Amino acid sequence: MKKMVPVEKNQNYDVDITDLTYQGLGVAKIDDFPIFIENALPTENVTMKVIKVKKNFAFGRVVKINKKSKDRVELVDKAYTQTGIAPLQHLKYDAQLRFKQHQIEVDFDKMKLDVEVSPTIGMDDPTHYRNKAQIPVRLINGKLQTGFYRKHSHDLVPIEDFYIQDPKIDEAIVVVRDILRKFRVQPYDEEANKGVVRNIMVRRGYYSHDMMIVLITRTEKLPSSGEIVAEIQKSLPEVKSIVQNVNPQKTNALMGKENKTLAGKSTIEDTLLGLKFDISASSFYQVNPVQTEKLYDLATKKADLSADDVVIDAYCGIGTISLSMARVAQQVYGVEIVPEAVEDAKKNAKLNNLTNVHFVAGKAEEQMAKWQEDGLKPDVISVDPPRKGLEASLIDSVVKMQPKRVVYVSCNPATLARDVKLFTDQGYEVNQPIQPVDQFPQTVHVESITVLERNK
Repeated sequence: MKKMVPVEKNQNYDVDITDLTYQGLGVAKIDDFPIFIENALPTENVTMKVIKVKKNFAFGRVVKINKKSKDRVELVDKAYTQTGIAPLQHLKYDAQLRFKQHQIEVDFDKMKLDVEVSPTIGMDDPTHYRNKAQIPVRLINGKLQTGFYRKHSHDLVPIEDFYIQDPKIDEAIVVVRDILRKFRVQPYDEEANKGVVRNIMVRRGYYSHDMMIVLITRTEKLPSSGEIVAEIQKSLPEVKSIVQNVNPQKTNALMGKENKTLAGKSTIEDTLLGLKFDISASSFYQVNPVQTEKLYDLATKKADLSADDVVIDAYCGIGTISLSMARVAQQVYGVEIVPEAVEDAKKNAKLNNLTNVHFVAGKAEEQMAKWQEDGLKPDVISVDPPRKGLEASLIDSVVKMQPKRVVYVSCNPATLARDVKLFTDQGYEVNQPIQPVDQFPQTVHVESITVLERNK
């Protein structure tokens, strides 16, 4: 017999909100049937309209809030929720920090792992923190516009103040947008794969204030490029680098393979924990410098390094964690799959006169197995994987090398809990609280540091 769904599309219902999902949606239940509702918070009673019904759950949107949570704050701008720029903007900041701590606890409970999670380390000002922006350029009502896509769509919502970005970056985007309009540059048309400019990317050094403008184009040729470059330089004195990235493919990938420096240098410099870094258009560099310093400083402290320790940094990127640990340890080995990032890491080691680091381009799991065959015996292994977490083969390689400590920097609590379970099954344990750090205020993402120690 087919199970009856207790709600109907386009109908209104009064519901109590009992929880928040990891995506920041309020959860209500009608006859044990879950409904996920944007802009609704636990302890609230809302009138909601059902907008989508699936077999085991439904989605709703708030029509009216009947009873308000004490943690609710007024929306700064509903465009930030529509586009997913700031999905938690309606939640008080201290409650956002609790939500992130709770998120990690929930994922570890699911794995039946008994760990303690410390309160999330937050920011004094949880807005305007991003040092990099990637903004789509599209034609709206016959005019070149910049903004952000409405969630789950490619409809552009024009935005000038992005709320979580460095205000100088927001200003630069408007300046570049107006220059592109002036020279009648054609915005990208996704449907037809026509037009010239797809995206404007801006990076700005937090300490150096150096700015880089990247124009991501579909075509090799950027019409009026000389005049456009001259106008950008005249209007934005902080700009030290103007780059054109060519991406001719009909794809969701943001950047193409080819970078052409149109003016200035191909990189900008910034400082992190007193170390200098050269950042190119394609470099991966953490977007929240204030919190990254806290995160990497803690990772280095929790590694509990001594002067004769050997460290492996898997997923080393442009060397941010490696170089920070190299100031304490005897020798650091870094591996990273992106060859350009490894070149950057080598340059950054030179820039900081650090000679006790060795960087290799390759898949972390394959390189670790090689190092293990070569008899390399690390005291500490640091991992900072992408959202999908660690490959089981990498965990096996780590365990075979028997380091005293594994420092796991994670951006996804679910894959972290899964991986920690694999480590604990092979003789490692979490003896100190997991430390969440709020790298992305106003959003649902959470970074954390977990230390695994080999059982005596």
